[in-house]
Amino acid sequence: MRPVIAALPDTLISQIAAGEVVERPASVVKEVLENAIDAGAQAIAIRLEEGGCQRISIQDDGFGIEHQQLHLAVLRHATSKIKSLSDLESVASLGFRGEALASIASVSRLSITTRTPEDDHAWQIQVNGGQTVGDVSPSSGNVGTTIDVQDLYFNTPARRKFLKSASTELGHCLDVVRRIALSRPDIGFAIWHNGKVIERWPSQSIAERVDAILGEEFKNHRIPIEVLQGQLSVRGFISQPTASRARTDMQFTYINGRYVRDKVIQHAIRAAYQDVLHGDRQPM
Repeated sequence: MRPVIAALPDTLISQIAAGEVVERPASVVKEVLENAIDAGAQAIAIRLEEGGCQRISIQDDGFGIEHQQLHLAVLRHATSKIKSLSDLESVASLGFRGEALASIASVSRLSITTRTPEDDHAWQIQVNGGQTVGDVSPSSGNVGTTIDVQDLYFNTPARRKFLKSASTELGHCLDVVRRIALSRPDIGFAIWHNGKVIERWPSQSIAERVDAILGEEFKNHRIPIEVLQGQLSVRGFISQPTASRARTDMQFTYINGRYVRDKVIQHAIRAAYQDVLHGDRQPM
């Protein structure tokens, strides 16, 4: 029988697209944290339940979303960060695709509570499995935005069964938060898991944030670097050759504030240490 071409329904399109954005709870944490930073947040609270599989709640004190635009925030390809090709070629924000919230909403029970400095009160929108529940309604809350994601993959059990244990998923979430927190020491972060605080970093200097996250071993062997050449600058901390590891898990590199894991950069780091590190040892 000859196959028939047919357009997919919008709900299925969103769920397929969600697979590209929301691989696991850590993907949700990354996308929402980037939005919070783009919104000018100075303090961000992350609350997780069962490694993020049951619930992810991220609260920021940024400038919020105008309640007239809340319904747009959960639509695919809707964003305030780019409007033309020239914007795309010089994008300066972290999240800009307009896909994150729509993808998250299509595979979870999502609520957004937000308040701008001009509003007298907060507003809320709820989306279950890609379907908006009711209208945008008044709510309580401080200036900023709270993204509450519950029951991830409740409507796509085939995806849910690929999730690992709560402790494994929690580890991935913490890795994401640590990578982002290292790049923005000016922002305070607090992380709860199942109601208990497990990490808390106030707004601090880059050296203080690095020491808090990477620990005593790196603190005792770090060397600050700052180099300017033309329009390029490189700054941060490197370890003395006497402090090395078997893996590259203590290498964090960023371009314009965005975490990157790039083979060219990793090769350059390894080459710089080649005369002072033996075998397969890796610098921090």
